[in-house]
Amino acid sequence: MHTQKLIATAGQYLFPVCVYYEDTDAGGVVYHANYLNYMERARTQWLMSLGFNLKDWAQEQSQILVVRSLNIEYIKPAVLLDELVVISSVSKHGKVRLHFSQNILRGEQLLIKAQVEIVCINSKTMRPTALPEIFSKLIV
Repeated sequence: MHTQKLIATAGQYLFPVCVYYEDTDAGGVVYHANYLNYMERARTQWLMSLGFNLKDWAQEQSQILVVRSLNIEYIKPAVLLDELVVISSVSKHGKVRLHFSQNILRGEQLLIKAQVEIVCINSKTMRPTALPEIFSKLIV
């Protein structure tokens, strides 16, 4: 399951993750910052599944996406070889920003709840700029 991406309907994207040894800390659980990596990968894969190439867009349009704010709740730990799913949805949007709700589950058990605010900026001026039209496809 962890080698392929899954797409759900109703404005959600499901991204499977397998916990590897490199993801864990001395206590044998996933190191807290690695959950941020899982969520970043899920958002990136969601865009790629829509045919959007972040690298090309950044080079051609001088625009990038940055995390403006993050609120995360660690409910239960994941451990080595756990099969997780990152469920992402857009909870709110504007002209220059998107608010993602992202949950990480092991089976039916909720491990992580997060809200991530992403802002589109011009990479030359570092000022906010309008999101491309493709982002409307993330919103139901």
